[in-house]
Amino acid sequence: MTKSHNFHIPVMGVSFTVDTPVKIAHLGVSSVMSIGDDLLAERLRKYYSEQLGIEYIEIGRKAEDCRAKRITAYLDLVYDMVQSKFQGIKELPIEEGNDLSKYFNLLPDASDLKQQFNKLKPGDFLPQDLKNDMIPGELEVNIMTKLDRQHYDKEGNELPHIHNDAHSGLRGYANSKLNSGLVLSAGLNPRLYSYISHFDNFFPDENGFLDKQIILKVSDYRSALVQGKFLAKKGIWVSEYRIESGLNCGGHAFATDGILAGPILEDFKNNRQELIDNVHEVLGGALEGLDKPVPSEPLPLKVTYQGGVGTSEEHQFLVNHYNVDSVGWATPFLLVPEAVNVDEETQQLLQNAEEKDLYLSATSPIGVPFNTLRGNSKDVLKEKATQEGKPGSTCPRQYLKLFNTEFTEQPICLSSKQYQKLKIEELDKKNLPDLEYQKAYNKITEKTCLCTGLVITAYKAYDIVTRPDGKGVAVCPGPNMAYFSKVSTLQQMVDHIYGRTNLLNDIYRPHVFVKELGMYIDYFQKELGEISEEINGKALKRLNNFKSNLLGGIEYYQELFNEAIVNSENALNEIKAYHKEVLNIQLPELKKA
Repeated sequence: MTKSHNFHIPVMGVSFTVDTPVKIAHLGVSSVMSIGDDLLAERLRKYYSEQLGIEYIEIGRKAEDCRAKRITAYLDLVYDMVQSKFQGIKELPIEEGNDLSKYFNLLPDASDLKQQFNKLKPGDFLPQDLKNDMIPGELEVNIMTKLDRQHYDKEGNELPHIHNDAHSGLRGYANSKLNSGLVLSAGLNPRLYSYISHFDNFFPDENGFLDKQIILKVSDYRSALVQGKFLAKKGIWVSEYRIESGLNCGGHAFATDGILAGPILEDFKNNRQELIDNVHEVLGGALEGLDKPVPSEPLPLKVTYQGGVGTSEEHQFLVNHYNVDSVGWATPFLLVPEAVNVDEETQQLLQNAEEKDLYLSATSPIGVPFNTLRGNSKDVLKEKATQEGKPGSTCPRQYLKLFNTEFTEQPICLSSKQYQKLKIEELDKKNLPDLEYQKAYNKITEKTCLCTGLVITAYKAYDIVTRPDGKGVAVCPGPNMAYFSKVSTLQQMVDHIYGRTNLLNDIYRPHVFVKELGMYIDYFQKELGEISEEINGKALKRLNNFKSNLLGGIEYYQELFNEAIVNSENALNEIKAYHKEVLNIQLPELKKA
């Protein structure tokens, strides 16, 4: 079935959208849940079971394969709740303000379903053919592929990789009732990707139907082609390539080497058929070798975009000009309590946030730039503890114990008390000058415990906070938050997306492409400022490539805004100024031997 809407709500943090489908999927709106924290899933399953009066049997942390089983049980409950709500609204009479009317009022005005519905009278019940054409929103699930923590037995021996966090999450999703898309983000994880082929419901049946679909979050066309072929060799078709801006997004920012959103979208537009044909050819050979049904025609493929979109004009331009199938709207929905979990204190901070309050930080323990909000309660508590001589987190959840083995045989998290104590002790022995010491000290202690910070907002929403959860909330909006200040209903936000109302505040807002361009220039100049005197040829080549990509993107935008985008005078002036700025950037010289 074709989606009713051409927008979706991407995953936000760990808990902001963890139960968004329960709130709005029956109204036809698609969203993405994180399954990064199985304890969160288990506690929400308990909460909802109690609310519904259904039996809850705990899956304890010592149960065999507990992480995967908790995730399956939670996703199954979400599925059942959405199906029950969705079937229920179909039987409602047409009344202003009820969920049946809300379902149709949310639809785009051009929707055939909406036009048929508008011909019915108050008090009428839906005819069967209209019921049959209604579909709920997608219940999509997100896994960050690199958050694949290794697990150990009691003796400290590594367990088989299928017990790693991402692998367990994949298994939990695969064994669930969901017929939806699994969003894989944060790049290619060959071992995890190969594991997908262990589950038959990711393979097409005789009719080309996929019970479970793969959605890849990608940064550019080349990455999409490489990952698409990799999975196709395993017999797995990628049903959607979800392009996300490298910087103009929420959460972790995976910057490209200066390749901008517009040129990336143009690549997909021009090469979409090539992508389909190439991957289909590889898929056919793999499925034949596995003795599985081989589709005679390529399976359906979607291309979507998300990152910094804030007006209906931008939304519609992406749909019309680049033929994207859906546009992701994330950050603005942080001000829609009907759809996401946000505590009152954080919501107030988000409402008042200005451009200077939204920044790309180094607070993430996984070493990837992280979009955050200045003054969030998690950072405030972290800084207070550091000032009191108690830096670091107790690390109650340990999901980000991934890579660092500087001081230990098994990895520890950079935001943990254990790591920061050892790192500060090492720093103390260097006897650095005061300013240099403080800079190094701040770099150690700036890391935030995201395991608890990105989860607690859901616990607060349902009054199920426990002592190990702490108190501070970490939040990860994109820069787009500066231009939205009003707490809104779901109807109001959807009306904004479709151009039926305007929720922007009075702050001047640059075009989504221009905003990202400015961010990339700032990012590039910051990188240049951190380069030491010595630079090798490989690093210099990358910097030259980065600058060249920026100039190529600017040239593309000058033509695009002149020919395809209306009311573009301000944007063209900004692009012209950015062009001059990039031309004036001086790259370091390679030191001669």
